[in-house]
Amino acid sequence: MQTLTETSVYPDLKHLYVHIPFCQTRCAYCDFNTFANREDFMTRYVAALCAHLERIATSQTPPSPAWSSTAADLQPSVPFSATDVAGPLRRADLPHTVFLGGGTPTALPIALLEKVMQRVSTLFPLAQAEVTSEANPGTVLGDEYLRAMRGMGINRLSMGVQSLHDPTLRILGRIHTAAEARASYATARRVGFENINLDFIFGLPGQDLDQWEAALRELVSWEIDHLALYSLIVEPGTPLAAQVAAGRVVVPTDDATADMYERAIDILGSAGYIQYEVSNWARPGNSALSASQILPAYASRHNVAYWLNADYLGVGAGAHSHSRRLRWADERVLEQFAQRVRRGEAPIAETTPLVQSDVEGETMMMGLRLSTGVGYRHFQERCGRALEEAFAAELAELVGLELIERDDHGVRLTERGRMIGNTVFARFLA
Repeated sequence: MQTLTETSVYPDLKHLYVHIPFCQTRCAYCDFNTFANREDFMTRYVAALCAHLERIATSQTPPSPAWSSTAADLQPSVPFSATDVAGPLRRADLPHTVFLGGGTPTALPIALLEKVMQRVSTLFPLAQAEVTSEANPGTVLGDEYLRAMRGMGINRLSMGVQSLHDPTLRILGRIHTAAEARASYATARRVGFENINLDFIFGLPGQDLDQWEAALRELVSWEIDHLALYSLIVEPGTPLAAQVAAGRVVVPTDDATADMYERAIDILGSAGYIQYEVSNWARPGNSALSASQILPAYASRHNVAYWLNADYLGVGAGAHSHSRRLRWADERVLEQFAQRVRRGEAPIAETTPLVQSDVEGETMMMGLRLSTGVGYRHFQERCGRALEEAFAAELAELVGLELIERDDHGVRLTERGRMIGNTVFARFLA
């Protein structure tokens, strides 16, 4: 039995996710690991989170997941540098990235959020990093709070707006109005945030194409840097799923939702946004795009690391990590997470060793989400063998169906393939 340590599996840690699992209320559609009305536990949770980060930063042998393997199994077949993704996009070009997600990081009092960031700074050179925090317009506390966030090194905001239609926001259980979302965005701009993402959902209860188009055109007028647009998924066990099953709310059909997606592609494309990933659009900034071979200036570098199937460390209740041939998740329950940290243990609940087919399938599933697709050299370096050797039959079939296309650099989804991306991804998963 060989014990892995966070430091041994991260000789060059570049990407960190920090989970802040608190919300004022739990949204009707949400199935994330979040806790509402737990202000009583915030101080204790932050103390545990910071202690865990400190142990990772300072200890040569911090407690960590155990995995029965030979030492050779701990190394990827070929060192992962992702030097080619259908063009000059390189993992080496990605900066260090930190992402504070949740839950709602801005539900924390500013003093607690500052403690988290002070501890994070011991792991990462924040001045050179892309540092993102999710933010709920209902919990962003005006100029003072936002200026404090900037002062502690956060240079990118990701606001969960979801809709600009107040009745829909109430159905979703959001605690802000459309007017408050506009005001929060304007305040963030005023205090100096130069990189802001807004999350929106389409295919919402009662939503039609005209309502969605009006929202898109308003967003374009705001000159937003980045938009993440997601089709509603009615997750089992959520309050929204119960409402849909009971017939109390009606969601659009799959065809209507597909029409909304296509309308977003048309409107945002006409406004100059680059769709660099299935659900993500960004302004090009000063980047000189050439055949979509590099990222637009305002693309999320942290999320691009995920789509490149890069290694990353996740810390916090329910956070997931991925390194080489191992995936693990921290304890989901707040009290258990804090107790294990206090005992000097790594608060890890489960580990999953990854076999060759996992790495190959996930590299394709994630990479095909990018408009640049999966490069041949990227696949070779990540997986240790050629893409054609791993998936010759699947590639031939999908090219024949006009769902993917190939060139000298790699493979990518066609416009038709993008519309049924999950069907394409499934062909590469064991």
